[in-house]
Amino acid sequence: MTPLPPLLVLTDRRGCQRRGRTLLATVAAAVGAGARAVVLREKDLSRAERHELGSALLALLRPVGGVLVIASDLGLAAELGVAWAHLAETDAWPPATAGVGLGRSCHGATSLMRARTRGAAYATLSPVFPSASKPGYGPPLGLSQLSALAREASDLPVYALGGVDAANAGACREAGARGVAVMGAVMAAEDPSAATRGLLAAL
Repeated sequence: MTPLPPLLVLTDRRGCQRRGRTLLATVAAAVGAGARAVVLREKDLSRAERHELGSALLALLRPVGGVLVIASDLGLAAELGVAWAHLAETDAWPPATAGVGLGRSCHGATSLMRARTRGAAYATLSPVFPSASKPGYGPPLGLSQLSALAREASDLPVYALGGVDAANAGACREAGARGVAVMGAVMAAEDPSAATRGLLAAL
């Protein structure tokens, strides 16, 4: 399976709405600026609504060779014909994952090693920095812990998540992360195109 690119953009329609934009317009701007992997969250929507949204996101991504990752729903991933899914730390690990690359949300050494043992294709590690999107969500790991955990994870690609932006994305790569996963840095940005370009340049 082709590895994911170093920038994962996580969706947050409420962050977009606060800026007076739709989620699709924001993702279109990010994709136009070079983003090639989008993680569809919006887990409070109905299956039908997520299916419709996923189809619209695929219409943006497929013409540029981009990848859609479905959060917490392998059935929806199969319906949409996408090869990637992302599991929250509390999601049950599926009994069979043939043909699907699975990511896992991790928040420390134990969950990271469990993801590696179970054959995750990648893991997000958070929060690396204080997060405006999820304030108070655990103490920030910082770059030193990110570095140590990425080394310990060995062959499991780790994506730094939480408070990541263009100013610190490069430092995450230098610390050993395969890449970064961002939400507010693009979804709630005043200019998502410029924010995406800044992140890609830093990476």
